[in-house]
Amino acid sequence: MATLFAHGAYVWGHDSTADVLIRDGVIDAVGELDPAADAETLDLTGQVLMPSFVEAHCHLDKTLFGGRWVPHSAGDALAERIANDRDRRRELGIPSVDRIAALLQQMASYGTTHARTHTDVDPDVGLRGIEAVREAATRVGTVSVHQVAFPQHGVLATPGTEALLSAAAGAGVEAIGGIDPAGMDGDPVRHLDIVFGIAERHGLSLDIHLHDGGTLGAWELELIAERTKALSLAGRVAVSHAYAFGDLTDQHRDSIVERIAEAGVSIVTGAVYSFPVPPVKTLRAAGANVACGHDGIRDLWGPYGSGDMLERAMHLAYRSTFRRDADIELALEAVTLGGRRLLGFDDRGIVPGAPADLVAVPADTPAEAVVTHPAERTIVRAGRVVTAA
Repeated sequence: MATLFAHGAYVWGHDSTADVLIRDGVIDAVGELDPAADAETLDLTGQVLMPSFVEAHCHLDKTLFGGRWVPHSAGDALAERIANDRDRRRELGIPSVDRIAALLQQMASYGTTHARTHTDVDPDVGLRGIEAVREAATRVGTVSVHQVAFPQHGVLATPGTEALLSAAAGAGVEAIGGIDPAGMDGDPVRHLDIVFGIAERHGLSLDIHLHDGGTLGAWELELIAERTKALSLAGRVAVSHAYAFGDLTDQHRDSIVERIAEAGVSIVTGAVYSFPVPPVKTLRAAGANVACGHDGIRDLWGPYGSGDMLERAMHLAYRSTFRRDADIELALEAVTLGGRRLLGFDDRGIVPGAPADLVAVPADTPAEAVVTHPAERTIVRAGRVVTAA
């Protein structure tokens, strides 16, 4: 049985320096400990120890990572970006198993152990993206990948997509996706009937892209919360982006937050560009789960993204105008425990009985770790040191 004694780190969640004893891939004890006689000792003095990262929203199938640089060619409007993505993916060999694998390896090198990816399904690409992501994840083996069958071009707007979502569900994806039930498909009730229906029949989770803003987007958030509660799907439904939060009065926003929290719907953000960021602090105070991801990483939607979730936490904290340490740590929670809640993994943090998937970085406090997101990292996966800083 492998035993690891991690000594001297500031352990996030314990607000102090502590030792962590790990046996056979599981945390055995946390506190002021004597090293076990059979343990490998890992000195983490001067470092912050945190759970490994979860990439809660990305599009692995679209990535150009690891290939030659492709200048951005899409327009600024959502419809223009969707059309550019559809028109150029065959030319550029998207999806590419090699590029997906390269990105997963990059994610793992930064300390990510789990990822949720939204994989396109439509009449042109069929289920090829699902198959490519699965092959790449198997090849890399160090990041568990949860796939969302994603109707990028709409469900009702693109005939044949509903059948492909059902086929993807039968092919073993973990979740069903949706996109702008009103803005894209023009019939939010029918759209939600379809995606909730497929998810419920197959026992899958649901994750809906919601770019629609203003009172329209707010109404769609209410519809999603209402259905989630009525179908007892708490913890299995997420809304990604939720830009409408940025357009509402405080009173209207807080009312929506209360409904989201009561229904058990997660909110997932990428904190990308200048798009509105959900009210992370308000959501967490109400008890709603918040997770974070990159969205696109080096693809036809934009040239940015590194695969580093600690860097992404910094973006979330910055875009949320967080300055106090306790607030900045909410961003760290979103890329660690929030992602685990979203995917149904153990979200207790660094406590006895939890899986020993950990990352340590040189910093005095968790907030400093987020703000500086050091490249130097020690990564422990299943209780074994795979990268030593």
